[in-house]
Amino acid sequence: MSDQKTVLVLGAGVGGLVAANRLRRHLKNCRIILVDREDHHLFQPSLLWLLIGHRQAEQIRRPLGRLRHKGIEVVQGEIEQIDPAARSVRVSGQVLTGDALVVSLGADLASEQIPGLTEAGHSLYSLEGATAAREALQRFRRGRIIVLTAAPAYKCPAAPYEAAMLLESEFRHRGLRERLQIDFYAAEPGPMGVAGPQVSAGVRQMIEQRGISYHPEHQVRSIDPVARRIAFTNGAVAEYDLLLFVPPHRAPAVAREAGLVGETGWVPVDRFTLQTSFPSVFAIGDVTAIPLTLGKPLPKAGVFAHGQAEVVARNLAYAWMRRGKPDRFNGHGACFLEAGDGKAGYGSGDFYAEPVPQVRLHPPSRWWHLGKVLFEKRWLRSWF
Repeated sequence: MSDQKTVLVLGAGVGGLVAANRLRRHLKNCRIILVDREDHHLFQPSLLWLLIGHRQAEQIRRPLGRLRHKGIEVVQGEIEQIDPAARSVRVSGQVLTGDALVVSLGADLASEQIPGLTEAGHSLYSLEGATAAREALQRFRRGRIIVLTAAPAYKCPAAPYEAAMLLESEFRHRGLRERLQIDFYAAEPGPMGVAGPQVSAGVRQMIEQRGISYHPEHQVRSIDPVARRIAFTNGAVAEYDLLLFVPPHRAPAVAREAGLVGETGWVPVDRFTLQTSFPSVFAIGDVTAIPLTLGKPLPKAGVFAHGQAEVVARNLAYAWMRRGKPDRFNGHGACFLEAGDGKAGYGSGDFYAEPVPQVRLHPPSRWWHLGKVLFEKRWLRSWF
């Protein structure tokens, strides 16, 4: 009987892709199996550039089949059931069992939780939604555009703010800015609140300096897609000509049904090792909930999924092969903030700092925008 160990990685987003690659590097004689319903990895940060016509879909996707030449087994199919106690999954009728399980299933987009939302506009967080929004924007000549966050917590906290600034820049360069109004209705009290009041105020200032009206603490109740009217729980009403939105998020049903999800609605993990309550079962990225001292959770962002994947891979290599040394996820993160006009800001810091995260926002410049462009190119080249 073979004593070869197997790691099952569920989900081929940022966390799953990094985990599979790093596990392959550290565990030469182990089976690494990556499971995803899709046959391509989508680099989601570039959806913002696709939105404004600066990218095409084929430029920001890579086939997962390319990973096979690295010795990573790729299984495409729907994950129907997870048994964390047995460290097994059923994928399109096939049962796979591992010695360790890395759950990186991300967050499901749940537009249906808001009556009328799906029919009313375009999601910024899916390839289909961003593509449809781009086509609508190319036809748009005058009127009111609303960017909406439908719930106060969502992945990539900077993204909708970037979208609003990129839209403003594009319409200004098209000579149409004076013909339209751009409003941002946020369910949250302010932009990127977990990063601290200075960062939040800085992002809000960037928005409002561009003539974008900002309306915080507007939780949407329902939308009438025919009348193009949004009703909020505070009694306010807003009418629009074009709506772009960030939908509510929730943990995938298969994770909920497996008993992995806790009271927060997400998978609880050890904040340093990403271990769940089940032995040799780890969860990383957007599917997790990691509470911070200030009472809010660690933001859901690719940079954290990446760092967590690195930690899990190194710790498994140490536990099984005594290679390297144990590692701990330190809560450090950074992100670019596209501001339009070929410029971007950059935020970075320690989100595990106490009593509050210590994060600095660098003002927009062409250098940070170039940094994001180079990061995109390196990402799509490095992991495939």
